[in-house]
Amino acid sequence: MQTSRLRSVAEGLAVPVAAIILWQLACSLGLVNPMVLPSPAAVAVRWWAYLAPMEPFDPAAGSYLAWLVSGEMIQDSIGSLTRVALGFFVGAGLALPLGLFMGSSDAIYRHINPLMQVLRPIPPIAYIPLSILWFGLGNAPAVFLIAIGAFFPVLMNTIAGVRHVDGIYIRAARSLGASRLTIFRRVILPAATPYILSGARIGIGTAFIVVIVAEMIAVNNGLGFRILEAREYFWSDKIIAGMFTIGILGLGIDMAVSRLNSHLLRWHRGLES
Repeated sequence: MQTSRLRSVAEGLAVPVAAIILWQLACSLGLVNPMVLPSPAAVAVRWWAYLAPMEPFDPAAGSYLAWLVSGEMIQDSIGSLTRVALGFFVGAGLALPLGLFMGSSDAIYRHINPLMQVLRPIPPIAYIPLSILWFGLGNAPAVFLIAIGAFFPVLMNTIAGVRHVDGIYIRAARSLGASRLTIFRRVILPAATPYILSGARIGIGTAFIVVIVAEMIAVNNGLGFRILEAREYFWSDKIIAGMFTIGILGLGIDMAVSRLNSHLLRWHRGLES
C-alpha cells in the first residue's frame, strides 16, 4: 500500500517537475524576458518573501504565533478563504432546500425551473456591477458573488439527485406503510446524497474561482487583490507566486472535500471500499 502511494505521488509529480526544469533552463539560457516570465528560482524567492512576516519578531508586540501568521500571504489567504466559506454556506444553504423541494414536487419544479434556467447561464462575474451598486465595496459584494457561484451547482445536482431516485425504492417504502416524510427522510435524501455532495464539491470550486475575481474589483485584500496590485507594479514574480498559492489552496480544498465525501459515502460504496 505504501509503495503504491509513493508511486502514485511520483507519477503525479513527474510532469510538474519536468515543466519547472524546462522553465528554469529557458530562463537561464536567456530565451525569455525575466520581466515577463521570471525564473522558478525568482518566483520561489518572492513566494517566501510573500509568506514570511514583514517585521522582525518583537515579544512586546504580541505572541510568536501571531507574528508567525502576520505575513501578507497568510493574511490574504485567510481573507480569501473566509469569503469563500461565507459565500459557499450562503449559496449552498439556499440551494439545498430549494433543490430538495423542486426535485420532490413537480408543481414547484414547473413553477420555479424556468426562472432558474434563465438565471443559471449568467456567470457570477456579470453580477459585479450590480453587486457594487447594491452592496458598495468590501466583503458584502464578494460574498454575494461567491454565493451565486456556489448556488447553481448545488441546486442543479440536488434536483438531479432527488429526481433520479429509483422508483422501486419509493414503491417498496409505500408498500411497507411509510409516510411521505419517512420516504423523503429515509429513501429520497440518502439516495440523493451522492449528487448533493458532488454539487457541493463543484460549488466550492466555483466559489474559489469567483472570490479571486471579486477581490480584484471589490475589496482591498486577499489573493486576488494582491495579484492585481502586483500587476500594477509589474511584479511578475509576485503574480506567479500568488497564482501558485491559489493553486495550492484550491488543491488542498478539493482534496479535503473529496476525503469528506468519501467518508460520508462509505455506506454508498460499501464499508470495505
